[in-house]
Order: sequence, then C-alpha cells, then structure tokens
Amino acid sequence: MKASIDRIEEGIAVLISAEAEPVRMTIPVSLLPPGAKEGDIVIIGIERDEGATAASKDRVTSLIEKLKKK
Repeated sequence: MKASIDRIEEGIAVLISAEAEPVRMTIPVSLLPPGAKEGDIVIIGIERDEGATAASKDRVTSLIEKLKKK
C-alpha cells in the first residue's frame, strides 16, 4: 500500500493511504525510512511471520500443559 506522509509532529507521523477510500494512520517516526519527510510517498507492507506464530503457539501449549499437571 502506498501512503503520503501528511505531517510529522512530536515523534508521530500521520500517513494517508492512496487507496480509493483513504485511511489515516499514525506511526512512530522511528519506523519511517531514513530521510523521509512530509509530502513523501512511502510503501507500507505487513507480513505474517508463520515461524514466530508457530513458536508462540508452542510456548502457550507448553505452559498450559504445565499448569494442567499441577
């Protein structure tokens, strides 16, 4: 998804998507690419981390089993 950096204030960047129905998002400035500034277009992506999800489920399952044994 592409979004424009609408403004940056107090360490927070306000982004507006370039979709048919615009979405307004706020993110910490630290997540912006180096040198990004107001008016720039950025590409936003979200990915699933299947490995981390599986590991998290395994940890929870293990904790539940330990609690059941008590």
